Amino acid sequence: MGSTSDESRTPDRTTGTAGAITDTKATGPGRRDLIKRSAALGLISVPTMSFLSACASSGGGDEDKAESGKKTAKNPLAVNDSAQMEFVLFDGGFGKEYAEDAVKIYEQNFPKAKVKFSATQKIQSTLQPRFNQGTPPDLIDNSGAEQMDMGVLAGKNQLADLTPLLDAPSYDDPDKKVRDTLRPGIVEMGQLDGDPVWIMYYAYTVYGVWYSQKALDSLDATYPETWDEMLAVCEKAKKKGMAGWTYAGKYPYYLPFSLYAMIGKVGGVEVLDAIDNLEPNAWKAPAVKACFEAYYELYKKGYVLKGTPGLDHIQSQTAWAKGKALFIPNGSWVENESANVMPADFDLAVSAPTGIDSSDKLPFGTIWASGGEPFIVPAKAKNTAGGMEQLRIMLSEASSKNFTTKVKSLTAYNGGTDGITLTPGLKSGVAALEKAGDNVVNPRLQDWYVQLQKEQIGVSGLGEMMAGRLTPAEAIKKIQDFADATAKDTSIKHYKHQ
Repeated sequence: MGSTSDESRTPDRTTGTAGAITDTKATGPGRRDLIKRSAALGLISVPTMSFLSACASSGGGDEDKAESGKKTAKNPLAVNDSAQMEFVLFDGGFGKEYAEDAVKIYEQNFPKAKVKFSATQKIQSTLQPRFNQGTPPDLIDNSGAEQMDMGVLAGKNQLADLTPLLDAPSYDDPDKKVRDTLRPGIVEMGQLDGDPVWIMYYAYTVYGVWYSQKALDSLDATYPETWDEMLAVCEKAKKKGMAGWTYAGKYPYYLPFSLYAMIGKVGGVEVLDAIDNLEPNAWKAPAVKACFEAYYELYKKGYVLKGTPGLDHIQSQTAWAKGKALFIPNGSWVENESANVMPADFDLAVSAPTGIDSSDKLPFGTIWASGGEPFIVPAKAKNTAGGMEQLRIMLSEASSKNFTTKVKSLTAYNGGTDGITLTPGLKSGVAALEKAGDNVVNPRLQDWYVQLQKEQIGVSGLGEMMAGRLTPAEAIKKIQDFADATAKDTSIKHYKHQ
C-alpha cells in the first residue's frame, strides 16, 4: 500500500501495514502497509497454512546461490557484480517509479548484472508457488491485499536476516552504519522474536484522522480534542449537508488507523500491548469499551456517510475528497492515492485521534506512526546480497528524497526532507509527529496476525459494528473470542512485546 505501509501498509498501499496502492479500482486495495502497511492491506482470504506447509517442504538450495563477489568499500555486502538480481514490487499507491529509479542506480553500480524488475498487486498468488519451489525472487515489497503473512514466513525460516544490511556502511557515509540512519522504531518493527531483523519497512506512515482544513474552517471549527467536541463538529457538518465521517467500509481494518491510537490515548500503551500480546480479556479493558462506544455513536447519530459500509478504500477516499464527508481514518499514503480527485485547494491535514476527555491517560497528540511498505529478502533467494544491496541504495538520502518527492510520504531514512517543498499532507504529518513527541504508539497486530486484524477484528467485528449490525458490547465479545482462538492456535507463531 501506499506509503505501509505502512504501509506498512499496512492497507494496500502501500505502509501500509503501514499504508499504505495505483490501479486499484478493479482489483481492491493496493498498498501501503499493512500495516499494512504496510500498509495498507486488502481483504482476501489467503491459504496461509497450505502456503506455509508448502514453504516448509520447499526445494531449492545453496547450490543455486550466486557466488559472493569481492567485498570492497563500494561493495560492502560483497555482491556478485554479474549475478542477476530479481526485485518484485507491490504495485500500489506509491506506484513503481521510485523503485525503478533505485534499480537504475543498482544497474549503474553493477553494469554486468541483469536486474529483473516487476510490479504486481497479487503478491501472494504470484509468489506463493515460487516459495513452494524454493525459487523466490531476491527482494520483495510484501504489501497489499495479497500480502504474505510475515510472522508465518519468519516462523518457517523463509526470510533472510537483514542484520548484515543494517551493519553495513550506509550508502552516503561509510562511517555510519545503515541502522544508524533509520527512524526510531524501524529496526524493532522488523524483529519478530529476538535479535534477527526479518523485515525492512521502507515507508514511514503517519496514521490518523485526515481532513480538509478548508472544510473545517468553513464550519468555523477547530479539530476536536474531546469526543463531545467531535460530536459537535459532526453535527455542524451534518447541518451543512456533509457527513462527519466515512471509511473503507469493505476493508474496515482501516478504522483502527485512528481507533487504536485513541484506545492507547484513553487507556495507556499497556492496553494496546495487552491486545497485541493476545492476553485474556485484553479487549474488555474500559478504554476499549469507551472508544468502541464513541465510534458507535457516530453511526447512531447519523454522522457516517450513507452507504459507507459498501465502499472500498478508493470510493470512500473519493467521496471524502469531494467534500461528502469531513473525516476519514487513513495513513499518509492517502495524499498520493487521492491526488487525482482531491481539489487543489483542499488543504489536506492529519490529526492525532480525538480522545474521550481530560481523564485520558495520554495527552492529545498521541498518534500511531510506524514503518510501512515491508520489504523482505527470501532466505532461499539466489542473490540475497543483491537484494540487500538494492535496499541499501533505497535507504540513501537521494533515494529517500526521490521517494518523498514523488509519493508524498516519508521513508525509514531519518531525514531526506531538506530542500524539498513539502505537500500539505506531508507537512501536516511532520507537524503531527513533532506534536506527538514521545507519544507515538505502534500497535503490532497488523503485522503479527494478519488474518485476525483484517478479517476478524476488521471485517467481522468493527465493520459489523459500524454498519449497525453489532452493538459495541457484542463486537468486543466477538473480537475477544477471535483473539482467544488465535492465542490457542498452535499452528500460528505467537509474538509478544519484549
